[in-house]
Amino acid sequence: MQVGIQTSAYHHYLTRSWQHLLPHPHRVRRLDMVSNVLSHFDIVGLQEVDGGSFRSSHVNQVEYLATRGGFPHHYQQLNRNLGRFAQHSNGLLSRLTPTLIEEHRLPGTLPGRGAIHARYGDGPDALHLFVAHLALSHRGRVRQLDYLSEIIQPLRHVVVMGDLNCTPDQLHSHSRFCASLPLHPVRPLLSYPSWQPRRALDHILLSNSLEAQDVRVLDHLFSDHLPIAVDVALPPSCQAVLEALHKQQSY
Repeated sequence: MQVGIQTSAYHHYLTRSWQHLLPHPHRVRRLDMVSNVLSHFDIVGLQEVDGGSFRSSHVNQVEYLATRGGFPHHYQQLNRNLGRFAQHSNGLLSRLTPTLIEEHRLPGTLPGRGAIHARYGDGPDALHLFVAHLALSHRGRVRQLDYLSEIIQPLRHVVVMGDLNCTPDQLHSHSRFCASLPLHPVRPLLSYPSWQPRRALDHILLSNSLEAQDVRVLDHLFSDHLPIAVDVALPPSCQAVLEALHKQQSY
């Protein structure tokens, strides 16, 4: 999300860098554009959103997008707390309320990277979804992928999504992460930079029990990364767990 900054050229990293510190009058209007696109999905993972500070005009962007997009459930993970000046966060928007949500502070030399773990349903056929934002450095990513591997290894139906800051080849080179669970990336999609995509840095990874359908990159210049999307077909056992959860929440 880049906290609602539109970046459509490399020089904008310099000329629009002030928007990381100061409010912009058009930021809410951009959030409205984003929410219109997100409203077509069931689950949305967000990175680089502001949790409500001076630079975002005290708007919690996760909550705002959830309300405007019609999502009954949302969750904000605050990763870098700069007080009233910045609330750098990950976010989750969901039409189905998770049974359990856990926050994970990812290891690294520089603090401020995190992952949200949302569990839908109970038992071995529950759906587990991770929203993650990994480090820029190779060493930092190795530690963070090792950390996630420990959590993912005993799980069955898993989705890992987010800005992983590495290409598919770099991801596959982390043998421990790949061995923890056969997570297969959907068709690599070029997502960075958004105005002329050349690299696949944003990923949706699925366990072998899940099937990717209609994989696509969304041609919307919301930030310096393009959003990616996929329709996921669940196995009958997992689908039954989610249907039971939906009925329970409907009551």
